[in-house]
Amino acid sequence: MKKLLILCWAIVIGCTSTPSQNTTDMQTQPQILASESQGGTGKVEFSIIKNEQEFQKALKGNSVVVIGDGSESAEQAPKFPKDKKVVLYNLGTFRSGDHRITEIKKISVKENVLHIEVPYVEHGGMEIQVISNPYVIFTVPSNYQFNAIEIKSSK
Repeated sequence: MKKLLILCWAIVIGCTSTPSQNTTDMQTQPQILASESQGGTGKVEFSIIKNEQEFQKALKGNSVVVIGDGSESAEQAPKFPKDKKVVLYNLGTFRSGDHRITEIKKISVKENVLHIEVPYVEHGGMEIQVISNPYVIFTVPSNYQFNAIEIKSSK
């Protein structure tokens, strides 16, 4: 009877305990602060935004689309995070379609290249031909060191 009680107790403890979530996983999750289909430059480039003034300058004059939990209003600009690097990435020029980045699945740094995985979005068909210069402002952990960015689409 004692062995049965110990076995039941071990099963209950094993089922109720949940693995702790690594804080490093939460810190490496990128956050999109702004994403817009117009306002970027015509060439693919990125820059690191170092302070609140540069951040507001990057947002100024653009109609900001804030991606997040919906707690921020469209008129209220996102706050500059102090514990992460903020990256302004211009995606270049496109002839048609919406090329804004609305979700980042995963990020990693290999050989000084920041690899960004985004969901695949199908473009084409009967779209209006409009030239767009999309950009995205997102965060990465402050310890990431990179001098190039590569975006990969995945399903």
